[in-house]
Amino acid sequence: MQYKFEKPIAATIGTEKYQCTIEWRNGKLIADEPPSSGGKDSGPDPHTLLLSAVASCALITLRMYIDRKNWDIPLITVNVNLYQETVNEKLTTIIDRDIIFGNAVPDEQKTKLKEIADLCPISKILENDIKLRTFIFKTEETKTIKYGNEEITVLWKPEFCQHSARCWKQLPEVFKPTIKKWIDPDGAPAERIREQVSRCPSGALEFVDNNAISKESK
Repeated sequence: MQYKFEKPIAATIGTEKYQCTIEWRNGKLIADEPPSSGGKDSGPDPHTLLLSAVASCALITLRMYIDRKNWDIPLITVNVNLYQETVNEKLTTIIDRDIIFGNAVPDEQKTKLKEIADLCPISKILENDIKLRTFIFKTEETKTIKYGNEEITVLWKPEFCQHSARCWKQLPEVFKPTIKKWIDPDGAPAERIREQVSRCPSGALEFVDNNAISKESK
């Protein structure tokens, strides 16, 4: 398992309707809903953000290809919209993407560029199978199993586990689900284990820094 981003995209919302702050690697942006939905239109709505990804990914991919080919196409515009229809009780979303060139482009090049746009990373994500997984972090008291050494103790709460698989796919030297004593605290440095445990989205994994406890008790 290798995530696209080193740090996840983080979004928060307070009580102000319906302004969301989205943090990405180089800053923040605001998402909102239009007044017709109770928002203030202070930023793009979620559907606009989705379509913006479709448009910008196609444009970037086209520009990369055009530059490699040294073709004379200084300006490209992409218009994107969507609609939904239900047939036989199945909802289908259709996204239309119109590509417009700012100058005359030979038909042969246009045909090739359409193929290239369809191969952009966001297109491939949308055209292939997608699984959206949602996890909720829990903090209640529950059965806890401890695996530790002198430096670190990993706490496992089996009833909380939502099987994201991040632990054993990203740090298999420590997390080994095929055996009974499945957490080996000696399998990696304590700092690396702390980092991995902090990625658990359910609260099933926690850690105790034994060195810190030892210092406090002295």
